[in-house]
Amino acid sequence: MNIIKKIILLILIALSINIVNAQWQQFNGINGENINCLATNGNKIFAGTDDGVYFSTENDTSWTALNTGLPNDASVYSLAINGSNIFAGINDSGVYLSANNGNSWAATNNILINTYIFSLAASGSIIFAGTYNNGVFLSADNGNSWTEANNGLPINTYVTSLAISGINIFAGTDTNGIYLSINNGSSWTAANNGLPKDTNGIYLSVSTIAINGYNIYAGMSGGGVYLSTNNGISWSAMNTGLTDLLVTSLVISGNNVFAGGIDGIYLSTNNGSSWIAVDTGLTNPYILSLAISGSNILAGTYGSGVWKRPLSEMLGIEDHSYITNVILYPNPASDKISIVKNNNISKESIVSIYNMTGQNIISEKFYNQDKIEIDVHSLSKGIYIVKIQIEDEIMNKKLLIR
Repeated sequence: MNIIKKIILLILIALSINIVNAQWQQFNGINGENINCLATNGNKIFAGTDDGVYFSTENDTSWTALNTGLPNDASVYSLAINGSNIFAGINDSGVYLSANNGNSWAATNNILINTYIFSLAASGSIIFAGTYNNGVFLSADNGNSWTEANNGLPINTYVTSLAISGINIFAGTDTNGIYLSINNGSSWTAANNGLPKDTNGIYLSVSTIAINGYNIYAGMSGGGVYLSTNNGISWSAMNTGLTDLLVTSLVISGNNVFAGGIDGIYLSTNNGSSWIAVDTGLTNPYILSLAISGSNILAGTYGSGVWKRPLSEMLGIEDHSYITNVILYPNPASDKISIVKNNNISKESIVSIYNMTGQNIISEKFYNQDKIEIDVHSLSKGIYIVKIQIEDEIMNKKLLIR
């Protein structure tokens, strides 16, 4: 074999390996955990779970528990890194601080004892904490003391998310939309124009906020993704191709925006104008958190630990629109479900059903059928994930069995 043929063969082998590995890979060690939040610092990765904090690095395949000093069975809902300090928001125990990469923790609460902390963010030397029904608190001395910062916020505000860009601090709430502070939390003003409401006129919960320059993205519980390009003065829905409107997390890498929800992960390369699913290999698409670590994107799931995928694999992905015409009904279901493929009759389809721990319960192949029916009467009551694959495209749908 001459040298040119050898080079061509090596290139083909490399391409085939890349195609095989072009999917999400699961970290080992905390596979059964709910990953409520993720934070990265260089190649260090910190995961907040219902059993405290875990640590890994970008190139590791295992996790180390970092719970010395944390309350027993602490559920960590938020993490923020500010210089050499790591702050952890605990379910009903306020804020804890580690100054040694998580090796030990100490309560830093004063007035936050017995307070649920659902969001944290750092702006210079100031740390902001979003609480359950107590609004926003801030600390200017590394958490040694906290003061209430609720001027302009509705009473008993549940602050679900915080994001900071320069002097602008955005606070997403459960029922009151988004509020903006331009003076380090001294006062807040509503920034809600265009955000979605439910049938009772109440704003949908703002699960997550991410900022990229002048673009501010808000992930809504049931409303998808909304974008503001004028510092929150107005918002517009950006949901083309986003079949999952219950968005739990957002993360930005360069000009790429990733949205995670209960039905998987979506990517937009055009500022949210359109989205495509990027779920290949992700057996549990119920996403609680997203983060960027070096050249990888990380996904924290509900019950299946952390997954990662190289960002480079998702460059140049095209939307063939096979999967966008698929319909699943009824949902909720009790006896059987139907899947209508519309104009994709000739495409081979694989339908798999997973429970929330990632166990494959049902998997069937179908050919030349415009309507697929699957018997689900034997499934126990609860939430399942239906994975529908048509050629190389995948759609994940949440299914409720009752």
